[in-house]
Amino acid sequence: MTHSPPPLSPDELGRYARHIVLPEIGGPGQQRLKSARVLLVGAGGIGSPAALYLAAAGVGTIGLADDDHVSLSNLQRQILFGTSDLGRPKVEVAAEALGRLNPHVAVEIHALRLGEANAAAILARYDVVIDGSDNFATRFLVADLCEAAAVPLVTVAVQRFSGSLTTLVPHREGPDGRLFPRFRDLFPEPPPEGTVPTCAEAGILGVVTGIMGTMGAAEAIKLVTGAGDPMTGRLLLVDVLRMRFEEIRYRRPAAPSAESA
Repeated sequence: MTHSPPPLSPDELGRYARHIVLPEIGGPGQQRLKSARVLLVGAGGIGSPAALYLAAAGVGTIGLADDDHVSLSNLQRQILFGTSDLGRPKVEVAAEALGRLNPHVAVEIHALRLGEANAAAILARYDVVIDGSDNFATRFLVADLCEAAAVPLVTVAVQRFSGSLTTLVPHREGPDGRLFPRFRDLFPEPPPEGTVPTCAEAGILGVVTGIMGTMGAAEAIKLVTGAGDPMTGRLLLVDVLRMRFEEIRYRRPAAPSAESA
């Protein structure tokens, strides 16, 4: 993190006591959380639990990027919202909910859809990005821009009864001296339009978004505090119907040698 760790107030010391006793986090890790800036791309099924746990954990600034309004079909899985919020902008409702949960957290709202014209400037303002968007165009754009800006990215996806998660830091070197893989090393190109059904078309079990969104928050917390091993070069596949977790390892292709060039 590039920000100087701020001191914790007496209220924060009490609020985060269960974090502070963890040797892997402790006071320094909690201070890093307080100074961190995390952006959520999408405030829906994945973004809702991720935002709640990031706020509860004491992430100092949470950004929310979403141009949608709360609809009735959202309430089966998007736990930031209630029936009385129908028709309201999601980012506004979410900011109010996070403020009630933790007054020490600042929430920055971006009531827009990220695109070529605005995404780079927004992403560059944050230390970590969690992408829970619902379309491949946004996913590839966010991954490319985070790579260019050297911003760590946690990308989370869901469909029906399953989900996937990986963490991308292609600007960093692994233990073998090779740069960590990029999103396009895992998915070279978006699938042809219309070949992958949306959640509206295929359906989604609500709790799947809760499981995957919470895991996305855990990855962001690990990136900020330095605790544990992020899912870099590893794709986690979750099948909730069978409660099966599988891991696929992937890596950046080796650069061609001078002899073969």
